[in-house]
Amino acid sequence: MSQPKVFTLRQVVSSIRKTLEERYQSEYWVKAEMHKLGKTPSGHCYPELVQKEDGKIVAEIRGIIWRHHFDAINTRFMKVVKEPLKEDSTLLMKVKVQFHEVYGLSLQITDIDPNYSLGELQRERAETLKKLQKEGLIDANQQLDFPLLPKRVAVISAESSKGLSDFMKVIEQNEWGYKFITHLFPAYLQGDQAEDSIIRQLNRIAKVREHFDIVVIVRGGGGEVGMSCYNTYNLCKAIATFPLPILTGIGHSTNLTVAEMISFRNAITPTELGDFLVQAFHDFAIPLKDAMKSIRVRVLQQLEVAHLQLNTHSKNFGHVVRKALDRERQHLRLEEKELIHVSKGFTQRNSDFIERLRSQISSSSRFLLQEHKNDLISLKTRLSSGSKQHLKDAHNGVERMEQLIKLMDPIHVLQRGYSITTKDGKTISPSNPVDEGDTITTRTATFTLTSEVIKREEDV
Repeated sequence: MSQPKVFTLRQVVSSIRKTLEERYQSEYWVKAEMHKLGKTPSGHCYPELVQKEDGKIVAEIRGIIWRHHFDAINTRFMKVVKEPLKEDSTLLMKVKVQFHEVYGLSLQITDIDPNYSLGELQRERAETLKKLQKEGLIDANQQLDFPLLPKRVAVISAESSKGLSDFMKVIEQNEWGYKFITHLFPAYLQGDQAEDSIIRQLNRIAKVREHFDIVVIVRGGGGEVGMSCYNTYNLCKAIATFPLPILTGIGHSTNLTVAEMISFRNAITPTELGDFLVQAFHDFAIPLKDAMKSIRVRVLQQLEVAHLQLNTHSKNFGHVVRKALDRERQHLRLEEKELIHVSKGFTQRNSDFIERLRSQISSSSRFLLQEHKNDLISLKTRLSSGSKQHLKDAHNGVERMEQLIKLMDPIHVLQRGYSITTKDGKTISPSNPVDEGDTITTRTATFTLTSEVIKREEDV
């Protein structure tokens, strides 16, 4: 039997490499999702390329973008798409199949079509609009009531953003001295992290929404670079369904994003947005000042008319009062005379009546006093006699009780030959039984015995 031919691993993988190089000599355009970019400090990239169907990965392979290719691709993306190459996006890539004895199979990416990516961004924008339209959310935030004075402002921006600086300068240094209360919720405003960062801050604001009147999202310049996050469905839905009006000033003038379309109000720049808020105060203040002037003039007019009327009424009132006082004085004199006459007659009649009543009371009082005096003497006699008898009866009862108590004294029982046995100072009973070995005390009329129980027998 002949021995089988044995190959080294290097021979096998080298054969695979040669076979693949002979089979895949050309470059191919491949559509795939760049899951991870995998950029190294040296500038080379090793992205993970995947294909998904129904949310599941059905194909996956490692990619390679050498630094010189990546720099050229990224420059074209910034020019066409207005954004750098980023992860988690579907791309149309020009690739070459490579196999290395150590690193295995991969696709070398030599070019990526930015126009295809631009189309994907437009498709995402259209799909977001379609979903929001279907859910009735396109103008949901715009239907909210705008506060009369948007004084308390939640600001979503980057701390170092020039747009934030411009916005704050406008509202804090307005020439009319209108006061705003602002609180910054820092977030990324562009790039891969922007969507999650802005949504996270919106969720924070929603938890304390009673402390704010509106929310503003402001971003510095930069044209359309990094603006794709404002077309994503998740961010746009979060804005559309937010319970407070959201105003945007994200610094560009073309290709309005979905987030700007559905927000309560959109301004091209943060400065313009700041001017709008100041104008809201101004629109309230000017009519208020005009109303104050109008009220002041009207009040002065009313006071002048009232003053003239008061003078006229004062003159008329003095004349009328004097006439009324004269009439009342005359009437009072007549009433006084009549009262004196009636009082004299009444006093005389009541004086006779009081005298007769006094005589009757004096006579009746003497009779009643004598009658009660007799009753008291009789009551005293009966009380004295009854008290003596009652005390005698009580004394006899006490003596009988003492005799009975003496008869019940246990010493008399003991004197008749009986004894009392106790255990621990208590009479022996079912509740205080005696067991063998217990010490008991027996008392008679003349002496006391202390015993130990040697045996106990139950009576049948």
